[in-house]
Amino acid sequence: MFISLRQSISSRFSLPKRDLLRDLVYRRLWTSILISSFGAQITMLALPLTAAVLLKASPTQMGILIFMETLPFVLLSLPSGVWLDRVKKLPVYIVGESMIAVGVASVPLAWWLGYLDMRWLYVVGFLIGAVNTTAGTAAQIVLTQIVPRERLVEAYAKNALATSGAEVAGPASAGALIKLLGAPLALLADALLLLSSALILRGIKILEIRPVREDAHFWTDLKAGVRFVAHKPLLITLALMVGTWQLCYNAALVVQILFATRILGLSEQAVGLSYMGMGVGTIIASVYGNRISRSLGPGPCMVLGVAVCSLGWCLLAIAPANAWGIAAFAVMLACFSVGGVLIFINFLALRQAVTPEPMLGRMTSTMRWLILLPAGPGALIGGWLGEHLGLRYALGFAGILALLLTVLAWRNPLIRSIKVLPSLSTQDNK
Repeated sequence: MFISLRQSISSRFSLPKRDLLRDLVYRRLWTSILISSFGAQITMLALPLTAAVLLKASPTQMGILIFMETLPFVLLSLPSGVWLDRVKKLPVYIVGESMIAVGVASVPLAWWLGYLDMRWLYVVGFLIGAVNTTAGTAAQIVLTQIVPRERLVEAYAKNALATSGAEVAGPASAGALIKLLGAPLALLADALLLLSSALILRGIKILEIRPVREDAHFWTDLKAGVRFVAHKPLLITLALMVGTWQLCYNAALVVQILFATRILGLSEQAVGLSYMGMGVGTIIASVYGNRISRSLGPGPCMVLGVAVCSLGWCLLAIAPANAWGIAAFAVMLACFSVGGVLIFINFLALRQAVTPEPMLGRMTSTMRWLILLPAGPGALIGGWLGEHLGLRYALGFAGILALLLTVLAWRNPLIRSIKVLPSLSTQDNK
């Protein structure tokens, strides 16, 4: 009887035969992503709360902080792509996780020594952005070295599921940790989690063959990567769409913590609890995102994601400063995570599905450069609107612009016609 019961439970919760998590290498990568995501939840709350609550930052200063995090993508993305195509990606990924750990650990150290101010946070933000420019690109390429191209949407959906688990449990835990220790000291926990993630990554074995090219030249290779993207109408269209979304997102991101603490009057712990809405949204989108993408097609699925984000930002812009406003804040976070997952599981899969292996580093860095060019201006616009007109105006700007983007993207025949993930062979003449 007990054997029968155990078999029944095992069969109910066992993974399907073709599930990616049955692959040992991918499972190790997925575990690293899960642990790193828990750390990211602490940084996502502790860093802006340190600025907003401890250092009393203005909306403009918050905008500069976000701008400093995105500036390295503009400065370093293109050359880093050329460099990544010449080196092994996994070591870059591992070193990047470790360097971010050092960066976030410097905040409590500076606070303890009495040196912490907004300039220190600007430097830390720039360091995190600089590492993510290279290590983040390397991480995306590592995934393509582990997972077959035809299963990339599934892999990104599973990665989002790992992130969603952290987004459900992480914010409440981070909020409690911040309440107990203070925002700066809570970043030490993030540093430890990132170091653990790096140790797990060290155990991954990838056979990466890097062909030696006698004609390799830095600037020639850089221009080749830009030219590759420029000659792909699909990649250019995706860059325009996601780049505009990034502008909206960063304009809203600058003011949402300020809105929560100064308009809604939420404590650090209450902000953490509200961020659980983001985790719920990510879980929903991660579970159903691959199914929605197969049903609607990757292109229409991305348009749906932008529309959902627009709804959340518009809702919070008009939310009252009471219990309904607090609920609207949680709903906005859920809408953002649902929309973000629907956008990125398709965007990442589409761009990598049409790119040959030798060009992946340069394509990824070029695309990241293009979509993050508007991020810095978006942060500055959001900060300016928040300081001179009010926090609601920044949220309204993000929501209305995202709504306009939804309409324009849906009317674009290329986006609307993407019903299946393309392959290299179907793109050869495009």
